[in-house]
Amino acid sequence: MAGHSKWANIKHRKGRQDALRGKVFTRLAKEITVSAREGGGDVGANPRLRLAVQNAKAVNMPNDNISRAIKKGTGEIEGVNYEELTYEGYAPCGVAVILETVTDNKKRTVADVRSLFGKLGGNMGETNSVAWSFDRKGVVTIKTQGKSEDELFESVFESGAEDIEYDAEESRIICQMTDFGNVFKYFDEKGFELGESKLEYMPQNYTKITTVEDAKKVLKFLDTFEDYDDVQNIYHNMEMDDSIAEQID
Repeated sequence: MAGHSKWANIKHRKGRQDALRGKVFTRLAKEITVSAREGGGDVGANPRLRLAVQNAKAVNMPNDNISRAIKKGTGEIEGVNYEELTYEGYAPCGVAVILETVTDNKKRTVADVRSLFGKLGGNMGETNSVAWSFDRKGVVTIKTQGKSEDELFESVFESGAEDIEYDAEESRIICQMTDFGNVFKYFDEKGFELGESKLEYMPQNYTKITTVEDAKKVLKFLDTFEDYDDVQNIYHNMEMDDSIAEQID
C-alpha cells in the first residue's frame, strides 16, 4: 500500500498514539468501570466488560488495576460516576470529527469541548451533523508477526471480515459491527496476538489536506483533544499525501 495517502495518515496518527501510551491505562480503566457498571462485574456474562479486560491485558495492564476498575464499576469500592457522551463537528479545513468522552462532570466537559473547538479553529456541531458520514465498524487489531498481506487476507475472508489495514508490525481487521464478536473470536482462537479491538467510526469519504500548513492545523486540533483527559476516542476523515506526512514530524 506504498504511497497510499490514507495509510500515511494512519501511520502518522499511530506514532502519535504510541507516544500517548501513558494515557492508555487511564482510558482503558474508565472503559472497564463503565462496562462493569452497565452490565455487572462478571466477565463471563458481560461481553463489553470481557472485551475491555482483554484490551487492557493486551497492553499489559496489571491485574490489580483491572480488578480495582471493575470494583469501582460494581460499587464494591468507592469510585466515580462516569457518564458517556459523544460530540461531533468539524476541525479546521472541514475535517469531520467525532469525539467519544467519558466524564464525571458533564457540564465541565461540554464547556471544555466547545471552547477547544472554537480556539482551535473548528466548529462544534449538533448530534448527527457529521456522524451520518461515518459507518460503525468492528476493528480487530492483531500483531502481524511476519505474515504477508496476502497471507492475512486468507484469514480475513475466512473469519467473515471485510478488509485489512496492513502494517508490518500491527494490522487492523475491519468487519461489520454485527460480525465483530465472531471475527474477534476467530483471530483469538487461531492464536493471533491481539491488540486493542473495538467498535469504531470509519469515514465514508475523506477530506484531503494538501498543504503542510493545513495539516499542522488539523493535527494540532486532534492532538489537543487526544491530550484532553475526558476524551476516550477520536475519529476523523482527514487524508493527506505521503509527502506532507513526511514533513510533519
